[in-house]
This record gives sequence, C-alpha cells and structure tokens, in this order.
Amino acid sequence: MLVILGENRADDVLSQMPTLAGLGKKYGQATNYAALTHPSLPNYLAIFGGSTFGVTSDCSVGSSGCVPSAPSVFGQTVAAGKTAMAYQESMSSNCQTSSSNGYVARHGPWPYWTDATERSACQSSDVPSGNIGSGNLADDIASGDLPVTGELTPNLCNDAHDCSAATFDQWLAGWLPQIMGGPDYQAGNLTIVITFDEDDGGSSNQIAFVVVDPNLSGRVVTGSFNHYSLTRWLDDNAGVARLRNAASAPDLRAAFGLAP
Repeated sequence: MLVILGENRADDVLSQMPTLAGLGKKYGQATNYAALTHPSLPNYLAIFGGSTFGVTSDCSVGSSGCVPSAPSVFGQTVAAGKTAMAYQESMSSNCQTSSSNGYVARHGPWPYWTDATERSACQSSDVPSGNIGSGNLADDIASGDLPVTGELTPNLCNDAHDCSAATFDQWLAGWLPQIMGGPDYQAGNLTIVITFDEDDGGSSNQIAFVVVDPNLSGRVVTGSFNHYSLTRWLDDNAGVARLRNAASAPDLRAAFGLAP
C-alpha cells in the first residue's frame, strides 16, 4: 500500500482537482470519510498509530506529551519481517526531526516514535522521496520494490498546505502515472490511497478519499468511515494485529471489495 496525504481540504476539494476526481471516478472513492480532529498531527498519528495518543497540537518531535507509544504501523510491519517505507518530499536527511525547506515531520510522522526500535527503522526507511525520475521513490518504483506499508508525503506547497489544491493535483498528475506504470502496480500488487489529514476547519471534518487499484472500476463506498479504518486497512494488508482503535474500526478494505 502507498498512502498519499494532502492537507486541510474538505471533500468538496474534488471540484478543484480534476486529476484526483478523475481517479476517484475511474477506480474508487469513499463519499462519507472523516478525519478525527484538528490540527494535523493527531490525525497523522491516528492513521499510522491507531490513536491520537492524547496529542491536541502540532507539537514537535520529542516534546513533552508528544511521544506516541510504540509500535507504529511501520514498526509492526518491520517486526513482522515485511517492508515499510516513508518517502518525504524536500526532506534533507533520513528520519529528519526538524522542519526545513518545505519538509515538516508532523506530515510524515514516523520520527515521533522515539523508542530505540522504531527510531532505528525510521533512520533506515524514512527517506527523502527524490524527484520524478530520480531518487529513492523513483528507484523503488522502477525496481518493483515498493513497500508493504508505504507513505508518500508532498512538501508544504505540493500538499496544498501553503499552496492551492490545484498545485497538489498537478503534483499527483506528475507522480501517479509513474507509480502506476511501475511493475508493482502493473502486477496488481499495489493499492494507492489518496486522502487528506483534515478538512479546512469545519465541524464535520469530511474529506476526500480516493483509492487507485487495478481491481477497482468506479467503486463508490457510501458507508461511514474515518482514519482508524485506514489504520485497519494498513494492518490487515501487512498481516499484523489491528493496532489500538483500528481493532474496532469498520472494514474499509472490504467495503471496496479488496479484502482477500
């Protein structure tokens, strides 16, 4: 699986993003999917940790009250002997904990798990994405080595945080053909999820949720789901225990007809 997250847009953003909207119509989309809270960080922790861990702010890595308990979904996957990778646009060093050049750790949250086992895995597998055609992500696409559990994070402009939704759409239009043209997707071994961390501050927190998978054709899922259902999907895909709140979350993977 490869999860791609944009920033701070409600589900009506699809009217501004023709590439994403087209993918949703061609492959699949959930029309009643919600983030959990505001601001960004607790939603990212929820997706990849199955809990917000009581975090209510965009606190910095290692700060008081901002250290989630192990494991993360990444850590679970690695412990099971499978591959996990997080690709971060504009990151300057592996598992970078400080912000610079459009990269922020809160949008690629693996560094927040600070225990020794998680940090070791993060330092080897939370990496700069590179650019279209060159770098870690392009190499893994070309070689058919995309991970079992994967995250791809655009920088602060390309994820629509500091720039427009159209900018994020253009970024997707650049990367998606390359990812879908790679051997993992072509062999039917890759599911791509594109969603957002939270909406633009509304009380409903409804966000777009698009799934790109060669086994889907115009699938529309109307049931009520949230980020913990995505955690469950990541865990089930990796064949590991459902983590924290994922254990009781509705089965979004089955709703899309992609469960084995």
